[in-house]
Amino acid sequence: MLEITNIAVSIQSAQVLRSVSLQLSQGQMIGLIGRNGAGKTTTLRSIMGHLPLTSGSIRFDGADLSSLPRHARAAMGIGYMPEDRGLVPELTVEENILIPLWASKMANTGPRLSFVYEVLPELHGMRERRALLLSGGQQKLVALGRALAIGTRLLLLDEPFEGVAPALSARLSEVIAGLRGSELSVLIAQSDLNHSRKLLDAEIVIERGANSPAS
Repeated sequence: MLEITNIAVSIQSAQVLRSVSLQLSQGQMIGLIGRNGAGKTTTLRSIMGHLPLTSGSIRFDGADLSSLPRHARAAMGIGYMPEDRGLVPELTVEENILIPLWASKMANTGPRLSFVYEVLPELHGMRERRALLLSGGQQKLVALGRALAIGTRLLLLDEPFEGVAPALSARLSEVIAGLRGSELSVLIAQSDLNHSRKLLDAEIVIERGANSPAS
């Protein structure tokens, strides 16, 4: 479903990715593992179109993503949960969840919103609260809900367990584990595997912007 081939990316003339490749099949859950600064976030941002490639290719279900804008990639069923959550503080929880659906011009958002509340029922109780009033952990849940709303085929999760309390980390693991066995593919970027080793079908190690020889 997702095929990344030898991608290179530079940010402000500094080369961040030198040669990263990976393949993710339908229904597969893969970990992209590396220490801080290895290039994990850059890889995910490149898939979403936030950063242009200097070389290499990214294909999703056979389609070349390089010419597609961000909203078009989301409309293909790709959901993205950034490490910094990326919520709009003044909007409500529900409005933040709906943002990618509005951007993709989805005519009927009701079913996707209902799905998010089914998977994360705690969000329904806080749906009218503004994001700026939430704790960091609650914001992580909202960011995951937003990714689930649009991510019908592929989820990109950047450090979902980073900086959250153990109880919430366990809850996030539970939600992600519940996605196994479906047709949804999941790519999880992490610095370590403390929270997700049991979830993953495979691990890909990235070092200094390239695949580690050991991965």
